[in-house]
Amino acid sequence: MRRFKAGKIAGIILLAVAGVFAFGTIVMLLWNALMPEIFHLPQVSFWQALGLLLLTKILFSGFRGPGPKGRMRDKMRQRWMEMTPEEREKFKEDWQGRWGRGRC
Repeated sequence: MRRFKAGKIAGIILLAVAGVFAFGTIVMLLWNALMPEIFHLPQVSFWQALGLLLLTKILFSGFRGPGPKGRMRDKMRQRWMEMTPEEREKFKEDWQGRWGRGRC
């Protein structure tokens, strides 16, 4: 296992911190430009914008990887890989019959 140099770790941390501040600033600017005018909501500070980012992360994707959609996609991909060519062709025909000409 290779060891990271202290400079690389510091660079990664600095990049992460800069990214958090950039996203917080973008959310704050967009919110303050749009929401008060459209929905008559108050303006938010930088820290409130970071809180909104964290809240949306928790509500919409959680902290455990790709979430249910990602797990379902992985499960379907695994099933597809285990199918024989004949089973794949039958699957495609069934889906095309249900949903029209698909991209399967």
